[in-house]
Amino acid sequence: MTDSSRQNEQPHPAALPPLQTLLDRTNWGSLATACGTGEALPAALLLLTDPDPVVRKSVLQDALEPVTHQNTLYEATVPVALCIAALLGHPVLAERDDHPDVGAQRHPTLVELLDWLADTAYDASNADDEYEAMRAFQDARPALFSAVHPLLGHDDADVRHTALVTAIPLSEHPALTRHQADLADRARRLLATSTDRHHRDRALGALTAWGHETSGLENASDIAAHEHYARLRAARASWNGDWAGAYRDEPPF
Repeated sequence: MTDSSRQNEQPHPAALPPLQTLLDRTNWGSLATACGTGEALPAALLLLTDPDPVVRKSVLQDALEPVTHQNTLYEATVPVALCIAALLGHPVLAERDDHPDVGAQRHPTLVELLDWLADTAYDASNADDEYEAMRAFQDARPALFSAVHPLLGHDDADVRHTALVTAIPLSEHPALTRHQADLADRARRLLATSTDRHHRDRALGALTAWGHETSGLENASDIAAHEHYARLRAARASWNGDWAGAYRDEPPF
């Protein structure tokens, strides 16, 4: 473990402190990102709650891309994730962005942040846990879950369903598996109403992984998607076989 990692290593409590506390107690300049260090991240994170939706949209990439570039986690990823989690209850984030420079009926900033947390959680769950940044994210899951959980009952279905998709990989932490029965019930309700392909795939995947029967929950679109994914897997396996057969040694790069 590096000195900078020790300096910033902190326990992840059940309830997160306020954003400003997280910002102040983190040595951002010592944390690695995809493009250097994290010293510019606090300013971007603070702007995520700006009343102007154009400002919020413009800083999303500045706040998130440096710490998950190409699906890679860095030293600064967990501190940013904790800050994002601490922001989730801010009322401005749930507002629909109807500014002409953003686009009518754009997803609330809250959905964008939840999507990022969900994608990062899935990346951490599927990665080699010998990688320190991945282990750090896995350890942070209880704190992140504590911020996502209240949104499972949000009035906005888009927020509610995205929160569920975010909670699913977080619940793989040993201290959170007791929540999976409730999440399974919510996944069934999502499948009864949602047509969002990504949400349906995540809900069905979770139910299957947790040992639930899903055949009665699938619609024609789900079946078509399964068949499409199967064809892609078969094609990928075929390509890998052709590649392996073409070279006796490792292929050149």
